[in-house]
Amino acid sequence: MLVFVLSALGLFHVFVGYPLWVFALARWRPRPLQPRAWTPRVTVVLAVHDGAAHVRTKLENLLALDYPPGLLDIVVACDGCRDDSAARCRQLGDARIRVLEFEARRGKAACVNDAVAAAQGEVLLMTDVRQRLEPDALRRLVAVLGDSGVGAVGGQLRLFDAQTGFARGIDAYWRYETLIRTSESRSGSAIGVSGALYAVRRELFKPLPPGTVLDDVLVPMHVAATGRRVVYEPDAVAWDGTSQQPREEQRRKIRTLAGNFQLIQLAPWLLLPWRNPLWFRFVSHKLLRLLAPWLLLAFAFSAMLLATQHALFAAVALALVAALAAVVAGRLLPALGGQLPIRLLTAFCYLNLFAAQALLAFARNRRLHLW
Repeated sequence: MLVFVLSALGLFHVFVGYPLWVFALARWRPRPLQPRAWTPRVTVVLAVHDGAAHVRTKLENLLALDYPPGLLDIVVACDGCRDDSAARCRQLGDARIRVLEFEARRGKAACVNDAVAAAQGEVLLMTDVRQRLEPDALRRLVAVLGDSGVGAVGGQLRLFDAQTGFARGIDAYWRYETLIRTSESRSGSAIGVSGALYAVRRELFKPLPPGTVLDDVLVPMHVAATGRRVVYEPDAVAWDGTSQQPREEQRRKIRTLAGNFQLIQLAPWLLLPWRNPLWFRFVSHKLLRLLAPWLLLAFAFSAMLLATQHALFAAVALALVAALAAVVAGRLLPALGGQLPIRLLTAFCYLNLFAAQALLAFARNRRLHLW
């Protein structure tokens, strides 16, 4: 009984209680921003490994941003590329682009550190090679940084081309996640930003430990530790394609989720309430989300063991079995899998499966993978 109650409470807090709490704070105790028109010198930091298929298009996108050309430069760090990524960067012939080429592959974190060391701007724009930015994205981010209380600001990652039921389920999950980030931002600070698009004051950037996977969480947490806010600007938009099938999403998601375990290893101060000003949000939004698959297992097994003792437990056990059966049916019958309840259940199940696999992946390899 105790296992059933504790696991149920834990799951409620992770997926309902914490979101409702932060929604309520945003609604009733908001912390307004004071953005202002501001055009500081900005350096775009772009780390690339074998990115020849995307890097020229990405640089053209960055050079076309609605921002004064004389106040924008780009540092591209090519990390042991086996293709012609560096050559494609130089082919553009733009003096604002500086290419750092490293023969040995060292990982994104090392490249970001070197690129920041070479940066000239007082604001760093962090982005990845694959996503396309809206022309006004940078202006919107730096306007928010015009508020002296803000140290870092993340943009909105929007997904397109959701053709399958699984893809539409992932898109729905991302919208749910975006609502949480929006509420965190409006009520104080968000826990992390999207690596596809965020800006940070250069003075607040701390070099990343070697092999860091989640710079888009560690950098903002360092900013928050200084007393500055980490906020979310939904009107600064980056676009990316959606994974159509679980296998496409699996490798990326497992690596990202395992990065949360690595984060604790690299920065154990995040677990200390007296050092981490966002401790409750970090634990609720990040750490307990990683425990969710194990809470689900405890909840399901305890319900099954107690099913003969009370109708409530039997009903819960039957509901869980029915939900799992619906997911299996949705995978076997694509037309069924496209229905809203089924695709939401499918995304929920797979994301929790990936979270469980992430713990096992991190336990097997504490160094994770460079990229």
